[in-house]
Amino acid sequence: MAGPFPYALGQPVGARANMGLITLQADETIEYDMRRLMPQQGVGLYVSRIRSAPDVTSETLAQMEQDLPAAAGLLPDPIDFDVVGYGCTSGTSVIGTERIAELVSRNCRTKQVSDPLTALIAACHAMQIKRLAVLSPYIEDVSKILRRRLLEAHIETPLFGSFEEPLETNVARISHNSVFEAACALWSDQSVEALFLSCTNLQTFEAIPAIEAVINAPVLSSNQVLAWHMQSLSGLLGLHHGPGRLFAR
Repeated sequence: MAGPFPYALGQPVGARANMGLITLQADETIEYDMRRLMPQQGVGLYVSRIRSAPDVTSETLAQMEQDLPAAAGLLPDPIDFDVVGYGCTSGTSVIGTERIAELVSRNCRTKQVSDPLTALIAACHAMQIKRLAVLSPYIEDVSKILRRRLLEAHIETPLFGSFEEPLETNVARISHNSVFEAACALWSDQSVEALFLSCTNLQTFEAIPAIEAVINAPVLSSNQVLAWHMQSLSGLLGLHHGPGRLFAR
């Protein structure tokens, strides 16, 4: 064996910003979406997985509360994160945003914690949206908790529609065209100001511009608002554009 050879230490991957992402074991979409939206140069995006059930119920979502600190602890230990995002919209609704932030911060060093619910509320406030239509893949019992959390933040959701699909494997494969058609069908009147596509496992990015063109209103989605919020908290907003009117502001 030759060596040992001398070496010098340089800058880490995240010389500009470091982001962590905790995503569900069953999620096939969010990691791909987040990497598409994050600036590539000097930004580290580190991903950990948390155990999740193949079907989505309030009970299976609540179980993640026990596993979240361990998942956060699997992010690289030497890194001081600018923000860590927990990637589950319904899970955040069940567990609560403050509790999510507490559990994530317990086992990793981060300045900020985000999640799709916190990010959605921030996006609605930034765009002065107070009434949302919500399209979800899940059964109404799961989504009603999300709607209650939004109402607590003074955001009404008078229009709700669902694919009523409990299996994550199928949710990840709902086509862009199916999302487009369901969203346009849900948009039945002008009593709401924007549309929200709920679930980090739902493929939405290709559908967002097409839906906005038809309904002439902002379309938000779980992965879109989470990426936007994490960029904002890291001082990166404006360096890389994403889909929809939210990023065009």
